[in-house]
Amino acid sequence: MEEEEIMWKLDSNSVESATIGRVMSTLLSSRPRKLQEAIFRFGSNPHQTSVSSSDESLWFLNKYVTDAVEKKDSLDQILVPMIESSLKYRGRKHSNQPMIILNWLFQEKLLCKALVTSLATMISRKEDRYIALGWCTLVRELLEVEITMTQPTKNGVSENYYALLEILCACIPRLTVIMCDGSGLQDGSELPTRLSVAAADCFLALTEALTRKTLLSKVPSRNNASNSVVALSRIAENKVEPVTTSSEASNNVELDWLLWDHLDELIVLVQKLVAWNRKSRPLYAKGLEQVLKWLEEIKSHYGNFPDEADKKILKTGVLLLSSCWKHYSRLLHLEDHKISQHYKDLLEQYLSGIQFYTENCTEKRTENGDTTGIETRKFFLNCLSLLLGRFDQQQFDRIMLEYGIEISNALLSQFHSADEDVIEGSFSIFKAAVFKANYSSSQSRSTGTSMMDSVVPSLLDLLNERNVTSKAVVMLVAEYCFINTDGHCLQEILKLLDSPNALQRTNAVDVVRELIRISSDSVHVLSNSMQDVAKRLLERLADEEPEIRSNTSNLLPMIDPSLIFPSLVHLFYSSDERVCLSASDALIAVLKYHSEKHEVIFMLLDSLSNLTQSLDIPDSSRDKGQGGSMLDFDKVRMLIAEWSKSVKDWKLLIEPLIDKMLAEPSNANIVKFLSHISEHLADNADIVFSRVLLHMKGQELDKSFFARPDSRTCTSNDSDAFTRSLFDRLCPLLIIRLLPLRVFNHLQSRVLYGQCNEVLLHASKNGDIDMNRHDCVATLLMNRAFGKFEFEDVRKLAAELCGRFHPKVLFPIISSQLEHAAESQDILKIKACLFCICTSLVVRGWDPKFCNVLLKVRNSIEKVLLWRSLEGDEVSKAQHGCIDCLALMICAEVQTPESIRNSSTSENIVAGKMCSRSPTLNYVISQLMHGKHEFMSPPKLNSKTYISESSFPLPFRICMANTLISACQKISDIGREPFAQMTLPHLVHSIEVVRDQEIRAACIQVVFSVVYHVKSAVLPFAPDILEVALKSLREGSEKEKMAGAKLMASLMASEDPILECISEGLLEARSLLSVMSSTDPSPDLRQLCKKLLVCLTSP
Repeated sequence: MEEEEIMWKLDSNSVESATIGRVMSTLLSSRPRKLQEAIFRFGSNPHQTSVSSSDESLWFLNKYVTDAVEKKDSLDQILVPMIESSLKYRGRKHSNQPMIILNWLFQEKLLCKALVTSLATMISRKEDRYIALGWCTLVRELLEVEITMTQPTKNGVSENYYALLEILCACIPRLTVIMCDGSGLQDGSELPTRLSVAAADCFLALTEALTRKTLLSKVPSRNNASNSVVALSRIAENKVEPVTTSSEASNNVELDWLLWDHLDELIVLVQKLVAWNRKSRPLYAKGLEQVLKWLEEIKSHYGNFPDEADKKILKTGVLLLSSCWKHYSRLLHLEDHKISQHYKDLLEQYLSGIQFYTENCTEKRTENGDTTGIETRKFFLNCLSLLLGRFDQQQFDRIMLEYGIEISNALLSQFHSADEDVIEGSFSIFKAAVFKANYSSSQSRSTGTSMMDSVVPSLLDLLNERNVTSKAVVMLVAEYCFINTDGHCLQEILKLLDSPNALQRTNAVDVVRELIRISSDSVHVLSNSMQDVAKRLLERLADEEPEIRSNTSNLLPMIDPSLIFPSLVHLFYSSDERVCLSASDALIAVLKYHSEKHEVIFMLLDSLSNLTQSLDIPDSSRDKGQGGSMLDFDKVRMLIAEWSKSVKDWKLLIEPLIDKMLAEPSNANIVKFLSHISEHLADNADIVFSRVLLHMKGQELDKSFFARPDSRTCTSNDSDAFTRSLFDRLCPLLIIRLLPLRVFNHLQSRVLYGQCNEVLLHASKNGDIDMNRHDCVATLLMNRAFGKFEFEDVRKLAAELCGRFHPKVLFPIISSQLEHAAESQDILKIKACLFCICTSLVVRGWDPKFCNVLLKVRNSIEKVLLWRSLEGDEVSKAQHGCIDCLALMICAEVQTPESIRNSSTSENIVAGKMCSRSPTLNYVISQLMHGKHEFMSPPKLNSKTYISESSFPLPFRICMANTLISACQKISDIGREPFAQMTLPHLVHSIEVVRDQEIRAACIQVVFSVVYHVKSAVLPFAPDILEVALKSLREGSEKEKMAGAKLMASLMASEDPILECISEGLLEARSLLSVMSSTDPSPDLRQLCKKLLVCLTSP
């Protein structure tokens, strides 16, 4: 029995559902007029069991809804078909059936409340996007029904409008969520979906309905525009005083507060509208931004008054929001075709309002801080932006043809305002309305151009001041110059650059800056005028106003560098300090702006080179040298330092810079430039070496430049070809020379050293290195240094660079090369090898790990020093190189930290022991003093026969003395004391025991050099040195006496501590000098003694 009841109920519900479905289908498919007629007849028709007509359908629907309300059943079966119908027939004429049905049902308050409540909850209950879309459509139609419906029936919607709004306002948060979730990104812009658009419009319709009864019921026409202006102005100034009944007033207040309660949702809504329209409708988006700013100001100003005492202030904010939102909400709908029907009335209202408040209100502030008329003008400008911004291009052009002049005149008057928002709003509209209108027909295009031309003089007049207005005008004029094809406006701006009015010049610079910014990404006719623009701007670097000079310096980087560099570099070397400083700032700005464009650096270098040849270079900027007048490149150093800080990727620059120098080997400016960025070159050394290696491998030397391989003298008649070849071979070496020493420490660098073991392995027996087997910089440099045919300057520089190699690579190869060269008597190779070794000792110092290799070098040097030579011949030159090399070896050994530490011990000072840590010094002094090793006699230059003697010949021992003298000259300050302690005791002793007069004289000459060069370091040995001088004067040969007199003079010229130390001996010296100045047979010696005696006897 229970099962039968359940089945009966299920069947009953199914039948009822099917019936209500047919009823709704019948009613929604009826013609609106027949449906309204059926509603009129409702109540007089008999009850029927079948649904076959509109009357019967209405009866069944009423019965169904009434029962459902009593039973609190769902009304979705009524509402869903209406939602679907609204969505299906949206925007069509004669599709008002859902509104007619709801209006009829709403005549009973109980049914109205139930239906609206069910409708309000449906948006949250139903997750179906189709239902949500139809819901938004239906609710918007319902809210606007009193405007769209005109039927002679009792209006249920109007009678229950307040209750309907109160219930539907609860849906605003849900609509906000739908609106926000319906946005998506496309090409970086936020775009709405169909559902989010419908939700936003429904939101706007609902909030607009909350304001409807407090404002004007219809839009005034042009005839009563003045009255409309007053009414709208009172809205914006918060002076609305609606005349209503007490019940209406109560309802209105409630609706106002409902709107205020959703202020946060309003802000979110406008934020979304801004995002959706920013790219597609910029003017409309600008108006939205101003509305958003106004809403946030309302919230900030009126939203923090919780106390009862501040209730009045809060009510003011509530009323202001309701008053203005009525008009804003009307203009914010995304889908609203009705507004185009009466846009002229709205446009005339807004223009009249702007004009009225511009002419009749000042901008003075009132007692409460408000500015009379400003807020009203901002309100009208916002409305004008929203109205004009929502039209498509064709509609916009049509409006501008009719109202363009009136709009431009109204907006021009706003540029005199002191309020930034007024100027900004006017600027946005003016820019879109006047300068960017796309006139399609020839007649409209002519009208538009005429309108633009007519307003430009008025805009230029506003450039006489520096204020908010001028900033806006700068933007507008730049826009006009950009779209104006004849260039007339630009020429007017360029004239202002020469104006005696500093403010006009400043504004003109700003216009040019903005114009360049606008046109930077487009191919425009402006390019034809840029030469003139660049010329005028360069002239402003000499302007009297610092601001103009600074602005110009910052603007020049935006111009094609090729148009400004030659003149800018010339100004940089101007004798006018003010111009020079401005040009310097401009150059730095240009270089930084194009920090990684090598073409710009090339322009700088080429401009410097061209200016070097110019006759207009001031004398103060010249540096006389071998190449004629040269620019003071030190001025450029500051520019390079600032520019280099802005470079992020040096790899983009280094290769082109190296290639440019290789292409222009005689350009000294490039060398100087690269020297200032040497550290950055070092950080990318492999790139530098790769380019240099590639260039060097492709070079071929024309051997016709050399007549004889031995003399290496150039006999070419073609001096230009000779010079080009010389510079071409020098250039890659100069680039390598710019690099700091640390780059040569990378033993693993294949481009620099290749396989170090291979370099050693393939060094052939005659000392040459096969360049074809070793594709690295090191082997190429060695071939340049040791090659048979090479320019002398190239050979020297290559040898110097070889000296920078890491000792592990250099010394094994050089010692072998020097040994072979000494055996073959190859003077050129000997000098190159010695130069390599000297360079290494100077730049790297002494390394005990290579003592054995340097011993091999010393043996080769000894062999060369034993050769016979004549003064000035090639052998003597090679021997001078040997002497310098030995001297540098001594200096390097003596200057080691361990030698310096040992120099402070008393043992060394007292005993004067030879420091075992300086084997070269030990060797040199031993050979000078004793010379008792059996060697083959030195050969003639072209002979391999040696002279066999029981000891080294005198010239060889004299070379040892010269080595010590050279070491005295080269020793550093830190090595003076250990050098003196290691040398003087033995020299003083040798003078006493050596029998050979020539050697004694040489030793005295060495002591003189020690005293002269090492100065205070000889203090411990000063008495002994004085005794040597006196003894040589008394007993020595003529050479010894002369050397002794010079030694005496050196002691007498020493510092005070040394003079005090030898003061007692100077008495004997005075007597001896007195005798010798009159009795010695040598006139030169007598003259010298007289001078010394005068020094001793004078007070």
